Amino acid sequence: MSDQSMQSLLEQQRTAFLNEGAVSADTRIDRLRRLYRLVGEHQRAITEACSVDFGNRSLQQSQMGEILAVMQNCEHAIKHVRRWMKAEKRPVMFPLNLLGAKARVEYVPKGVIGVLGTWNFPVYTALSPAAGILAAGNRCMLKLSELNPATSALLQKLVSDYFDPSELVAITGGPDVGAEFAALPLDHIIFTGGTGIGRHILQAAVQNLTPCTLELGGKSPVIVGRSYEIVKAAERIMSGKQLNQGQACLAPDYVFVPKEQLDTFVNTCVSFYSQLFPTIKDNPDYSSVVNARHQQRLLNYIRDAREKGAKVVEINPANEDFSQQKPGMHKIPMTLVINPTDDMLCMQEELFGPMLCIKAYSDVQECIQYINHRPRPLGLYYFGEDAAEERLVLDQTISGGVTLNDVMLHTSCEDLPFGGIGHSGMGAYHGIDGFRTFSHARAVYKQTKLDIMKLSGMLPPYGDKCQKQLDKLTKVKNL
Repeated sequence: MSDQSMQSLLEQQRTAFLNEGAVSADTRIDRLRRLYRLVGEHQRAITEACSVDFGNRSLQQSQMGEILAVMQNCEHAIKHVRRWMKAEKRPVMFPLNLLGAKARVEYVPKGVIGVLGTWNFPVYTALSPAAGILAAGNRCMLKLSELNPATSALLQKLVSDYFDPSELVAITGGPDVGAEFAALPLDHIIFTGGTGIGRHILQAAVQNLTPCTLELGGKSPVIVGRSYEIVKAAERIMSGKQLNQGQACLAPDYVFVPKEQLDTFVNTCVSFYSQLFPTIKDNPDYSSVVNARHQQRLLNYIRDAREKGAKVVEINPANEDFSQQKPGMHKIPMTLVINPTDDMLCMQEELFGPMLCIKAYSDVQECIQYINHRPRPLGLYYFGEDAAEERLVLDQTISGGVTLNDVMLHTSCEDLPFGGIGHSGMGAYHGIDGFRTFSHARAVYKQTKLDIMKLSGMLPPYGDKCQKQLDKLTKVKNL
């Protein structure tokens, strides 16, 4: 789509937004219900399109991560949007509160909001933010990922079937279209993707002073404390890692394990993952890496780790050969890198695939210091039954979000804000936090009937009455 066409769509949505005026709860709920039906009524076609784009992707995982997740977002918003829309009363300071002045905050729509989705969850990263955007009363433009042509084409058609383009519209195209999209004078942008591209989005948006929400990922660490059962920790970590075969922004990237439990942890990872996937190559439950470029990137990480002396464990129970695969398929066995060094690529770059780095530690402070000397991650995971150690990890680290005694699950809680900090992003969405992100919190003050400025002597020419009032108001209190 050309820049001129996108500008035209933006103007169409902005005009419709301005002409509509106040957006009722009924209108918002109607739009959310249509979004809900869009994914719910076409879930088989959507999951199959995702599998085509990946070469092979588990239909059940797509149903969980793309369909169910978006439907739950919509259901939650439909249930709560009337309450979210209510103005919040705020206190007025003395003495105006005694004289009848009132204050409130109204959450009003921003206008037209742009969403730039990404390839790893092409439906969820486009339509989950859209649920919050529509709940907040906005119009929405979606830029779908070019790395998922089948899914993007299907979504574009479904959006046009369920929505007028002045409400919600989907756009396809390559990186050039994405750059032009980010440079549009939108009222807000939300982008999901890599940190490098996030910088470009922010630079494009700043020309129009467009506020941005960026969900950027990063290397999410895990700390397994000595107070937690090591076998259970390994199984829960690998259960999270198998989602989309690690192609998830919140996937655990590296794990700190007590040094005396390292072998047990690694052996459990291998045995548990082998139970989940006794075969890989023709197993429909084992998702492929999205394309050849990302496959080669991961293979380079593995080769680099081997060449630099790391112990590399490939979980390939049936000892299959992956040198020849079906067209479009790029499967890689889950690979563990034991005690990698910082000069290895796997510890310098986000893995985003079927790889996991495992590091032995002696004292938990080592883990905390290591995490704190690196860019702040999107997710942080701690396993332990030691309340003091748990508090230490929470107090001395900073991350986007935290899951305790499991991985990634904080993002499934719709009442928790989801977002990063620093290199892992800015801003948050989901539930009421998404509603407020995509709304303008407008302050409304209603003055008392009395003319306060005249009565208090606060107008020129200033005299003794004014000075006495100011001295009284600015007297230092023992707070």
